Amino acid sequence: MKSLKQYTAIGIIFVLLAGTLAHFVYDWSGNHAVIGLFTPVNESIWEHMKLLFFPMLLYAFFAAHHLKEDYPCIVSSLCLGILTGTLLIPVLFYAYTGILGRDYFILDIGTFIVSTLTAFLLFYRLTLSCKAKPFTAILCILVCILFVCFLFFTYHPPGLGLFANPPAGIFYRIPACPIGI
Repeated sequence: MKSLKQYTAIGIIFVLLAGTLAHFVYDWSGNHAVIGLFTPVNESIWEHMKLLFFPMLLYAFFAAHHLKEDYPCIVSSLCLGILTGTLLIPVLFYAYTGILGRDYFILDIGTFIVSTLTAFLLFYRLTLSCKAKPFTAILCILVCILFVCFLFFTYHPPGLGLFANPPAGIFYRIPACPIGI
């Protein structure tokens, strides 16, 4: 039986390293349009969600291929982990910037790390418990929808704050809380 703990630890390390490198790949590629589909093309929160989504999706194919015989619930748990980790990025970012009134680089990094750890913790636990298995089809569909959204919204973003490229490389500025919290 292959060790799910080892695959989880390797996955965490892979996503953290690949996601960190992905932050720079678009610039390194000379702003190549295809590279931009899978890596951030600007500093918007939406684009930074790719830092977890695509590396974890890539790792999911690898892990599922190697572990599907020993862990029949791996696909559903990987899909839920991908969705949770990816969506946790804007939740944590807007929560902390809403409280503090601005973004901090170290907290942005922490957001990525916490989102990755949460995604893999969920993956690990649900692979063992099989609680997400009845939802495999819907979870896979949701991952596919998010995949398509990343591809489309990279070069055709809606006019929402999540997709906005902040000026001068600053993520997002929320005015200080008017009641002094």
